[in-house]
Amino acid sequence: MIPLTLDEIASITGGRVVGGDPSVTVTGGVEYDSRKIGPGGLFVAFAGEKVDGHDYAGVAVAAGAAAILGSRDTGAPGVVVEDPLAALAALARVVVSRLDELTVIGLTGSSGKTTTKDYIGQLLSRLGPTVAPAGSLNNELGFPYTVLKATTDTRFLVLEMGARGIGHIRYLTDIAKPSIGVVLNIGAAHLGEFGSVEGTALAKGELVEALPASGVAVLNADDPLVAGMAARTAASVVLVGSSGTLTASGISLDEAGRASYTLAHGSRSGHVRLAVAGEHQVANTLAAGAVALAAGMEFGELVTALGEVGIVSARRMDVFTRPDGVTVIDDSYNANPSSTSAALRALAAMGSGRRTTAVLGYMAELGEFEVSGHADVGRLAAVLGVDRLIVVAGNARPILDGAAGVAGWRGTGLFAADQAAAIEILQQDLRADDVVLVKGSRYRTWDVADWLRPEEVSP
Repeated sequence: MIPLTLDEIASITGGRVVGGDPSVTVTGGVEYDSRKIGPGGLFVAFAGEKVDGHDYAGVAVAAGAAAILGSRDTGAPGVVVEDPLAALAALARVVVSRLDELTVIGLTGSSGKTTTKDYIGQLLSRLGPTVAPAGSLNNELGFPYTVLKATTDTRFLVLEMGARGIGHIRYLTDIAKPSIGVVLNIGAAHLGEFGSVEGTALAKGELVEALPASGVAVLNADDPLVAGMAARTAASVVLVGSSGTLTASGISLDEAGRASYTLAHGSRSGHVRLAVAGEHQVANTLAAGAVALAAGMEFGELVTALGEVGIVSARRMDVFTRPDGVTVIDDSYNANPSSTSAALRALAAMGSGRRTTAVLGYMAELGEFEVSGHADVGRLAAVLGVDRLIVVAGNARPILDGAAGVAGWRGTGLFAADQAAAIEILQQDLRADDVVLVKGSRYRTWDVADWLRPEEVSP
């Protein structure tokens, strides 16, 4: 964060200075985890249902925090506000407004947001100091937290935007208005909140509506709901996909599921060979490449750079091979029908000629589409010829029903009551040269991936 005195912080947030000199200056980072605070930092204390951050004010100060931002006086130097979350947003809004050399990039979509954010961060770091932290920091807390990592040296700030309803993305863009916006896709994520893919598109399109006329909207040409957002923005539109401004053609996959393709932009073209697995990564890298070009990267450099991007955030298409030859696709961070379908296709591609196993957990936030969404995933697994389908926990059982309804599927469907049961199934019959996908909606399905991971391979 840029340096701010307690007096300035109080003025920005509508709070009051307590426990110290108003001229005390915060020179370090902003953290809400006392274990991460550093010298000169600002510790934001939230009073949660189970843990009250105010109780850790002393720990934060001992670790070097210059001040505490919270809803009550802790006895340490700080600023007391009515709502620390709103105060964090107010701070972020002011900080970004004072960074004249900063280019803000926002991106959203039903799947692939975090991975694409990571790719954009890697590409833009070649052009200048870039903030694009690992992980999914895309809500009312993570978004301003990320903004506040920007300093006077930062040239690019990459912000992931999630939404659980209409107006959520608009709220985030009011904190930090992007000049480049990316919409990846509209799928079946959060149907329980939005009710339909059209409702999802309405919410996600708030990003392009926030772009200035001088800005750039990067839209997926192969998703009609996304491509249609061109009419909702005053910014210049860049379409990416099989057609449009930046295109990929001649896509092929190697034995490890890594895509190669011809990248074309106007009269220029080049061959890209990705180092990451999954055909769906082509669309993600196209979106990232369009951002890099808009930010000033030369096309030739982009062709090289795309082949060098890698996985940054944990448990997202993290592929590793064990000493016994078993290949594991750890995509266990989260799941929805769109992302699970992409992961299953990657499993099928990587498992050609090998035995394939999909360990699939519950997909949350599907609402009235919960049963049909899980069944659709099961049908796809069967159509793709997945050999073993291990479904974890009762709410995910419709996956098995969907697979069983596919005529001619010769695979095996197995139900596991929990992660331990899934691990036991694998333990009893795991063969060298198997390919195993692990995916689910934060239902600790990653316990299975961790069991599969050899000690010398860190997550």
